[in-house]
Amino acid sequence: MTQRQAMRGLRWTLGGVVFAEAALVVFSVDAHAAHSPGVSVTVLTALALAEMLAAALFLMPPTMVIGGIALMVIFALAIVLHVVHGQANVGALLVYAAAAWTVVAASRT
Repeated sequence: MTQRQAMRGLRWTLGGVVFAEAALVVFSVDAHAAHSPGVSVTVLTALALAEMLAAALFLMPPTMVIGGIALMVIFALAIVLHVVHGQANVGALLVYAAAAWTVVAASRT
């Protein structure tokens, strides 16, 4: 397996998982309550929609860098939101941000 194939696999895995998870939040009323007690449904929906857009951009080669940067910003905002609301379990968000960073950095070499 080449580095290019590995980065493509990582990009598709990350983009697909993030898009699917965000779609669950947007299209499931129960997911709103379960994911973020204390965060308004409007804010949560807006973040999830932005995440879906960024993930879609990340999956398309011409807009992959823009989408990756957008995902990193959204993950940073999500980490802050979680921490502010007393939810310190942000490990998955850190891994997602690192994966996006890796794919974007590899595309620039």
